[in-house]
Amino acid sequence: MGAAGRGCISSAVRADLASAAATVLATHSVQSGAAYELAGDAYTLAELATEISRQSGNPVVYRDLEEAAYKAVPMSAGLAEDFAQLFAEADAEAALGPLFGERRQLSRLIGRPTTTMAHSVAAALFARSSP
Repeated sequence: MGAAGRGCISSAVRADLASAAATVLATHSVQSGAAYELAGDAYTLAELATEISRQSGNPVVYRDLEEAAYKAVPMSAGLAEDFAQLFAEADAEAALGPLFGERRQLSRLIGRPTTTMAHSVAAALFARSSP
């Protein structure tokens, strides 16, 4: 559950980020002041839940809540109100698009497509089932 609505998230895995960092350090002038948008392929939290369901065989559904309702969830588990507010605001802000990046700089730097969300889900499920 969350308050991100249909906001897209362009996350990236550590290996992709490390590869991009190595490329920049090896081939670009570090003092150039360049900034890079290291974003992977975008997905919504509903799409993430669907992929987890598909791969795990267990039903997982993203439940979108209003910001105040989402704030109440971690508070009911004992999280301090200030922290719950911070999480709820960040999630609601994600609905507006700041976590979406479409410039594809990361894939250009690493010379291949970024690791997909489906692959990340598979890796996480495998890691969880491994001894």
